[in-house]
Amino acid sequence: MPKRYHPPTTEDFDEALRKFPHLKEHVDSMSKEIGTPLFVTALQKSYGSEELPNYIYPVGDPIFIHIYRRGKEQIKYHVVEPKIGGKDVEIYSEVLNRLVEIGNVLPVPINILEMDKVLIELYNMVVEIVEDSKNDNPLMKLVKKLVDPKKKIPVTQDQYEIIKYFLLRNRIGYGKLEPLFNDPYIEDIHCTGVGAIHLIHKVFEMVETSIVFQDDLELNKYLIEVSERVERPVSDAHAVVDAIMPDGSRVNFIYSRAVSLEGSSFTVRKFSEVPVSITQVVNWGTMSAQVAAYMWLCLENGMNVFVCGETASGKTTSLNAMCTFIKPDDKIYTVENTPEVTMPHNTWQHLVTREAGKSSDVTYLDLLIAALRSRPNYIIVGEIRGVEGNIAFQAMQTGHPVMSTFHAGNVQTMIQRLNGEPIKIPKAFMNNLNVVLIQMAVFHGGHFLRRVLSVTEIERYYDPEDKVITREVFSWNPVTDVHEFKGMYNSYILESKIARMRGYSDTRLIYDELAKREHLIKVMIKHKIFNYFDVWEVLKNMYYGGESTLPFDPNEPLGEE
Repeated sequence: MPKRYHPPTTEDFDEALRKFPHLKEHVDSMSKEIGTPLFVTALQKSYGSEELPNYIYPVGDPIFIHIYRRGKEQIKYHVVEPKIGGKDVEIYSEVLNRLVEIGNVLPVPINILEMDKVLIELYNMVVEIVEDSKNDNPLMKLVKKLVDPKKKIPVTQDQYEIIKYFLLRNRIGYGKLEPLFNDPYIEDIHCTGVGAIHLIHKVFEMVETSIVFQDDLELNKYLIEVSERVERPVSDAHAVVDAIMPDGSRVNFIYSRAVSLEGSSFTVRKFSEVPVSITQVVNWGTMSAQVAAYMWLCLENGMNVFVCGETASGKTTSLNAMCTFIKPDDKIYTVENTPEVTMPHNTWQHLVTREAGKSSDVTYLDLLIAALRSRPNYIIVGEIRGVEGNIAFQAMQTGHPVMSTFHAGNVQTMIQRLNGEPIKIPKAFMNNLNVVLIQMAVFHGGHFLRRVLSVTEIERYYDPEDKVITREVFSWNPVTDVHEFKGMYNSYILESKIARMRGYSDTRLIYDELAKREHLIKVMIKHKIFNYFDVWEVLKNMYYGGESTLPFDPNEPLGEE
């Protein structure tokens, strides 16, 4: 499947109502039932706590999303998109047939990443309303010889727009799930069989969508088509398949009722083209500005860090966000099973495992060994699950800082899993790991939130008792929803590692540096610097040029705006 098609977005509600009849029809209908929805171009976290939300937001013309709740029902996620029926279906089918005729005799486009432009050009050649006299494209000249202008398909302007939308949606997009892939507020998409699609929304949590697979035939056809496009086809012989979508999203397909009793199913973990920034993570309350400042010092100074938690706890999101703290000149190697980590650094080697049959598999172990030979400044492992953990700890021992995610709910569980099968790290080697951050999805204030529960330092291995000595420096208070700093004047990593590495005569002065960085993060949040790459530019420029490069006063007070 080619590169994602990103249509323009109309951000004025009155203009959108004029341009898109399907939007006006939906708004008029729903306004009589639940009141006129509020049109917004960006969602706020606070919307999720409203008892009766009623919002419409654009996700790329001509698609809009209506989020609402009736009474005590589950929140509904209604996709507002053009509808095709009657005569338009016949015209759409005729257009497809003509495009197939043309496509069979034309050369394959050199740049397949612009298939949307090619498809629109070809579409314009077979419908009646297109003006093509000024088109000097050689490919289009060949098309002119194949298409008799007298035989162009007549369409109205409205039909032209509707058919173009469905051509792009179905031929180079994700079919009926296209709106969901356009929506930046979606985390996971869940299809558990025939019926409605559900999803995890970043603001409204679990919601039911208006997208429905009516029967097994429709659902199975969709799975077969999408899995074939990503070259991981499902079948009765291969009923369970993992794949990566063109936008980087992870998908797990389960095919047929023989395996999935409610009908074929799939789960998509959405990929965000722009990662969540550290300022956004702090603004959400996942971690405090002080925790972020602590991690800033750790990663800038080459500490080995594990981000631990259960499934869907936000481990990779936090890891991605914190990567901007690594020195901009560092050479980074990332090793992943599924590409999820995004690095802003210029020298970044992005390695991904390959499953292609036993003889040609490329495993985590293979890639970690290759990374060690390349002498990187930091090795980031998407997730440690098996024997590759040994190589990661060997890397730590040889002076290559490592950062990774790991499935564990607390530090003791992490140590037990690392020491046991199949990883088998000797307990005496555990002090090569410096910092463990535990993150969870917690139910707090009536909502599921992601919170860093603790930050723990691994101090040393105590041989007489065969015990790993740890020191918790941050803990989350569930009553106050505050991260408490237990490590003030008591942090082994800050005082005995980082302060000495930086040449402090009085190692406790490191806490002044911690406070300064905490303040800088808060000022960035005050100035709404939330874009991942904007945050990176601030941190990078500060690393090279000091505080004089900051786009704000570093000593700015943090009073009310």
